[in-house]
Amino acid sequence: MMMLYRLVRLIETHSQALAASVLEQVRNSKLTQDFQQKVPPEDLNERVYEVYRHLGEWLMGKDEHQLEQRYLQIGARRASQQVPMSEVIWVIVLTKDNLWEFIKKESVLEHPVEVFGELEMLQLLEQFFDRAIYYASVGYEQAVADPALGQTGASSKKV
Repeated sequence: MMMLYRLVRLIETHSQALAASVLEQVRNSKLTQDFQQKVPPEDLNERVYEVYRHLGEWLMGKDEHQLEQRYLQIGARRASQQVPMSEVIWVIVLTKDNLWEFIKKESVLEHPVEVFGELEMLQLLEQFFDRAIYYASVGYEQAVADPALGQTGASSKKV
């Protein structure tokens, strides 16, 4: 648990630089052409910063409802901006991959028991990003079905 806590604090401390890195990757990706044109850079930077800055709250507290609501809103917003769902998913994947690279670079395991802590964190991160993709997709679909949702955020429909 100590390793998890240390890594979360490290991520949160570097959240601004991590968000800037994702923004740069999105700007340079051929897979995010519509995203680049339709989503203001400040919007993307703020959303990614929030993910990194508050990651510990989900990883340690596992507030599924908060995660659901946040990503339903993100999916709905991207639908209202007419960003293709594939690009929404790709940006979430870039956000995860960016974090993996940071963890690999910054993580120094001094004791064998720390390996288990890192494995636990990696599993929690996978769960977080899997759920983020799912809820963003649901929010997107709901907004497409009812465009008013894209303006106000997705409903809290249980899935």
